[in-house]
Amino acid sequence: MLAAIWGASYMFIAIGLRDLDPVMIAFLRIALAALVLAPFAASRRAFAGLRERLAILVLLGAVQAAGPWVLLALGQQEVSSSLAGILVASTPIFAALLAIRFDREERAEGLRLVGVGVGIGGVVVLLGLDLGGSSAALLGGLAIVLASLGYAIGGFMVKHRFGPVQPIGIAAGVMLASTILLAPAAAFYLPAEMPAIGPVAAVAALGVVGTGIAFVIFYELMTTVGPARTFVVTYLAPAFAVVYGAALLDEEITVATIAGLALIVGGSYLAAEGRLPWARPPSRPPAGAVPPPPGGEAAAQPGIALRPSPSEAGRER
Repeated sequence: MLAAIWGASYMFIAIGLRDLDPVMIAFLRIALAALVLAPFAASRRAFAGLRERLAILVLLGAVQAAGPWVLLALGQQEVSSSLAGILVASTPIFAALLAIRFDREERAEGLRLVGVGVGIGGVVVLLGLDLGGSSAALLGGLAIVLASLGYAIGGFMVKHRFGPVQPIGIAAGVMLASTILLAPAAAFYLPAEMPAIGPVAAVAALGVVGTGIAFVIFYELMTTVGPARTFVVTYLAPAFAVVYGAALLDEEITVATIAGLALIVGGSYLAAEGRLPWARPPSRPPAGAVPPPPGGEAAAQPGIALRPSPSEAGRER
């Protein structure tokens, strides 16, 4: 269900773009998600520890929510929702590349390094074959890839700067900070006339269900079935994005689309897991693992790349 919700995010963005500016879509998505997540986090006293990290929280909001979601909507002005869903799944590949310089625990080697190469090949296939015929489409695809890079950077920021803070508190805090960041820009992009009910409903669903409620489901899964099973959703969501785009938005699905999907999702799996799908998983997640982001952007993502809190990790072990 979570993969189906996150996979629909790109479809909702495509519908919202019919009448709303990309900046307004990102702002409404984040603001509505904040309305859902803030009370939930407060009820769990999950904001503890954020006050002394306020400056880095604002930076995290810019890098992993406000910035990427504006870029994603901008990119989807030129790129289909199905291709956007596939390209966002490249986040673990960027995480593995960044780890070479910034995180020795996450450094890619063996099958993880193979996964990086396979995933990059998938990105090249999509950008070169599906989007290479139009400079505008190519720029749109690059904007979406840049959003994925932002997700990966944010994941390392969370790992190294927010360790003792509850993940749901970080998610809610990021949404609140991002709402404030985008509010001035959104004021300049108010629609000149009342948008149609379809785009309004799509953006409302994107914010309330696709981001807010989806994050609640995500963290409930983290504490009940554990991170390893929960993050399987990251590899399922792009397939849902392709199905929604083809079935509901009449988007063209080419051979390059399917090839790019297989290469990026397969490469992302290897880059994140370091093992073949049929190999026996480790008894516990690797120390300091940075999972792919949730939130409809693979999360996302979704979304925001977060680890379980120390108490949650202890219960799982």
